[in-house]
Amino acid sequence: MDSNQNDLTFWDHLDLLRGTLIRCLAAVVLCSIAAFCLKDWLFALLFAPSSNDFITYRLLGTEPFTIRFINTELASQFMMHIEVSLLAGFVVASPYILAEIYRFIAPALYENERRHSVGITAFAVLLFMAGIVLTYFVIFPFAFRFLATYQVNDLVVNQISLRSYISTLLILSLMMGLLFEMPVLALVLSRLGLISAGTLRRYRRHAIVVLVALSAVITPTGDAFTLLLVSLPLYLLYEFSIMIIRK
Repeated sequence: MDSNQNDLTFWDHLDLLRGTLIRCLAAVVLCSIAAFCLKDWLFALLFAPSSNDFITYRLLGTEPFTIRFINTELASQFMMHIEVSLLAGFVVASPYILAEIYRFIAPALYENERRHSVGITAFAVLLFMAGIVLTYFVIFPFAFRFLATYQVNDLVVNQISLRSYISTLLILSLMMGLLFEMPVLALVLSRLGLISAGTLRRYRRHAIVVLVALSAVITPTGDAFTLLLVSLPLYLLYEFSIMIIRK
């Protein structure tokens, strides 16, 4: 713990916090403006899973399909552009935000706590990104193709709204990213003495049921294959959680 930290008053801490928040907000705004200007590249990335040329479809040799997107509200496309730009700006600025938060709390930590906090934070970021990558390249393409081409009758033509497509992709990616934090949560709870590897092994069967139920909730399709694509990585993460907290 930094001894100089004890010399700071409440208002000094508040002033440091204000500076941290201003710098984080400025980073998000700048990155969002950059993302807004890179509209073509940004939306080409988002719409890639809807194309037959997407790498996942090419590797598996799936049958060609055609999807039309529609917009039914006057300002919807412009507002979606702003919303996606803000989200992209936050994601791009997140490493800087984490660094600023760490710089603010680091003086209050002991040396061993600083080392552990850096390692756990880096581990959490990597797992979150892994969840997003898995969703983008595997889970969402299969889910989208199934739902977008499914018809109850040939008289009904699917025309997917812009907001429906973007919202499904972003929400599913966020949910998988958060669920991929399971090992980090297990590690923190283990350090606090609340769980152990034995506890996780003892309740493995219960955990499998919960994980499958969670997979069914966040999976937009009802087919068993997509459900397996979601639940299998979560089960492997559960086993990985047991491994990393085992003493």
